[in-house]
Amino acid sequence: MPELPEIVSRAKEMQTTLIDKTIQHIEVLQPKSLNIPEEEFIMALTGATIRDVTSRGKWIFIDTDKGWLLLNLGMGGEILLAACDDTPENRRLIFRFEDDTCLTINFWWFGYVHYASIDKLHEHKMTAKLGPQAIDLTADDIRQIIAGRRARVKSFLLDQSSIAGIGNAYVHDILFLARLHPLRTLNTLSEADIENLVEAIHSGLQPSIDKGGAFYELNLYGEKGGFTMDNILVGYKEGQPCPECKTEIIKIKTGSTSSFICPQCQPLKMET
Repeated sequence: MPELPEIVSRAKEMQTTLIDKTIQHIEVLQPKSLNIPEEEFIMALTGATIRDVTSRGKWIFIDTDKGWLLLNLGMGGEILLAACDDTPENRRLIFRFEDDTCLTINFWWFGYVHYASIDKLHEHKMTAKLGPQAIDLTADDIRQIIAGRRARVKSFLLDQSSIAGIGNAYVHDILFLARLHPLRTLNTLSEADIENLVEAIHSGLQPSIDKGGAFYELNLYGEKGGFTMDNILVGYKEGQPCPECKTEIIKIKTGSTSSFICPQCQPLKMET
C-alpha cells in the first residue's frame, strides 16, 4: 500500500509534469471507484486544465479550473503517464490530454477517484477528516493532538484522522527510531518521548521521499522507487540483528496487526 513517501513523490512528479495539461477525454473502466455517477464525473472534468498537484496523507489533490480530482490508490496500484498509444494493459481510468499523453490509474484491489467542485472540497468527507500531514508535524502539534488520550502509540500513528500518511510499511522504523514500544500508551509519553517521536517521524519518512518511495511502487514513468529493504532498519526483519545493539529483532502481535521491534531498544514501559 502506498504511504506518505510514495504519495508525496507521485504528487511532486505530477506537479512537475501535468501542470497546464487539459483533459480532453475520460474513460472509466471501474465506475465503483467514483463518488458520483460516471456521466457526471466525465462531464465535470472534461475540458479541465490542471493548475496544481499536492498531497495529504495517502491522497493526491489535483486542482483544476473545473474542480478537484482526488486520488487514493487504496491497497496499491499505479498512476502512470504515457503516450496514449502505449498505455499499460491494466488500468481502471484513463485521462487523455490534448497533447496525446494519457494518465492511467490502476488499482490492485480497490481505490478512489473522486471529484469535488472548486468551492466544495471541504465537503469531501474522506479528505476532510484527515489529520495533519505527518512529515509537517512539530512537537507542539503532537502535544495538542494527544492531550487527554490513552490510545496505544502505534494505533495513534496509524489513525489517519490523527496523523495523515503513516501506514504499516514505515511505522515499525518510526517507533524504533523513537525508542518506543508500539503498545505504549499516549498518556505515558514524556516530553522527551514526544520530541523523539517527531524526529523519528521525519527520519523515518524523509529518506524514502528522497529516493522516490519504496522499491515495490512505480513512479509516474513506470520506474521503481529507490527505497529498498537495505534502507529499512527493523521493519519485516525478524531474526536479524538490531542495527543499534545487535539484539535479535522480534515480531510481536499488537492488536490486529504485527509489529517488528528490538526488545532491548524498545522496552514496554507501563502506565504508572
